[in-house]
Amino acid sequence: MRPKAQGEQMRARTMLTALAVLTTLAGCSDKQATKNGDATDGPKLRIAVVPKGTTHDFWKSIHAGAVKAEKELGDVEVTFTGPEREDDRQQQVSLVENLISGGYDAIVLAPLDDKALLAPVQQAGRAGIPVVIIDSGLAGEVGKDFASYVATDNYKGGVLAAEAMTKALGGNGNVLLLRYQEGSESTIQREKGFTDTIAKSPGIKLIDPKRYAGATRATAQDAAESLLATYTDLQGIFTPNESSTFGMLLALRSRGLAGKVRFVGFDSSPGLVEALSKGEIEGLVVQNPVRMGYLGVKTAYDVLKKKPVEPRIDTGVTLVTPENMSQPDVKELLNPDLSVLEGK
Repeated sequence: MRPKAQGEQMRARTMLTALAVLTTLAGCSDKQATKNGDATDGPKLRIAVVPKGTTHDFWKSIHAGAVKAEKELGDVEVTFTGPEREDDRQQQVSLVENLISGGYDAIVLAPLDDKALLAPVQQAGRAGIPVVIIDSGLAGEVGKDFASYVATDNYKGGVLAAEAMTKALGGNGNVLLLRYQEGSESTIQREKGFTDTIAKSPGIKLIDPKRYAGATRATAQDAAESLLATYTDLQGIFTPNESSTFGMLLALRSRGLAGKVRFVGFDSSPGLVEALSKGEIEGLVVQNPVRMGYLGVKTAYDVLKKKPVEPRIDTGVTLVTPENMSQPDVKELLNPDLSVLEGK
């Protein structure tokens, strides 16, 4: 081959090699841009939402908010997966570990236990997977162990419940507290807000046998039946979450006491809303779980996009009574639109 032809062939090969390298680098750059949320094409960011459970209406509303964020963002794929029971800490730990192994981009977690879930959250951090905590706190350090905490001001919710109870009783009477579950930071704060505030009313005697309702309506009803048989001179009752409130309602009905004892509960479901309208419940302290799920996913997305996020995001809390339950903004809290979940 002539030297000139050889040189031309060499130059052609060099150009082809350079073009191949540039193409590869461009592909890597596109992939990284997608990972950072800067591209509209390519794989979607995978964000897992892990609730405490999946059966209660509260978690369905969390799911609806997460899906709303998914649809709005466009380049996100939300996976909603949680334990069947709200007392299965090990299953939730295993779920988080599986999501880490599966290489998810971010995790939004409502910890069943403020201590038991710390180790898997720290494991996610070491794997480069940011975690946003929602609903219930974690015994870790925000900004170090997890990116942000998106939740109700649970202590304030307990304060609102106590204020409603004090007003209903005119500052006098015996009030029973049925607690929810050990290790649940959100309900612990609600219970503390309630007991701290009730203590300011000397005419009210708080009956707190440290009895726990457990994770389901059935276990809550069993605990409530036992307490109502033991403590017969009651003027008021407080329960700190949906299942404990519904279980207590069933126990009061079975004993003909519904509507006769001042009853303040927490969270909303169709059955509890009906009981509120009938006067069987004095008030419900209601969160905004749709907003919580929405902001949980949005905050995780912002972390992945390297945007600054607030360490604590308050999603709001409202005392609902028979007097204000028909107001449009309150009705939306009591009956959230879950149609976004159709087909999910």
